[in-house]
Amino acid sequence: MRNILIIGGSKGIGSAVLLQQLETNRVYNISRSAPELTHPNLTHFGLDVLQDVLPDLDEIDSLVYCPGSITLKPISNLSVDDFRKDFEINVIGAVKAIQKYLPVLKKGDEPSIVLFSTVAVKLGMPFHASIATAKAGVEGLTKSLGAELASVVRVNAIAPTITDTSLSASILRNDRMKENMIDRHPMKSYLKPHEVAQMVDFLISEKANSISGQIFEMDYGLVTFKI
Repeated sequence: MRNILIIGGSKGIGSAVLLQQLETNRVYNISRSAPELTHPNLTHFGLDVLQDVLPDLDEIDSLVYCPGSITLKPISNLSVDDFRKDFEINVIGAVKAIQKYLPVLKKGDEPSIVLFSTVAVKLGMPFHASIATAKAGVEGLTKSLGAELASVVRVNAIAPTITDTSLSASILRNDRMKENMIDRHPMKSYLKPHEVAQMVDFLISEKANSISGQIFEMDYGLVTFKI
């Protein structure tokens, strides 16, 4: 049984990752709200990763940082605070968690870190200036840390297309908008949280021991194909 630390495991993709990992591993979750389940393998810490002191943990084999945001506005409607908040949630929170737990991670079993970007970094999408800028920072962090920790800790990121979570509820708020989103993707679907959780499971497993510093686009062809 391995020790998996999830930041933001109470909702969305993070919740799916938590459920996946509880099947075989000991899971520590840090989030403001508690997961909607109890389990003998689960330890929850209710706190804000940006504001509160992170708890001490003795054993961590993998760190998965899930908090994110979707701030979609024209550039003229974005404030500096919008950019700052997105950067703090997506980058600074990850940096804080990594700096706190890296000494423990280095002692772990095949240690690894998984972060989250977005397809909007590569694709270039209207109204995504703030979130794409923040997630570009996540990708830079992934590659830089992957190099710095190459012989010790693997670091990868997943860049999903839109995923059916509460965070994207306003974008997928009715059947017509869901059908439009399906049509936009060449493979005629968009992501479900469990699909992303399966990729996380692969990246933190020994099956991915040769992989670090990579950004994995889960895009149903949105970035890759023009059809």
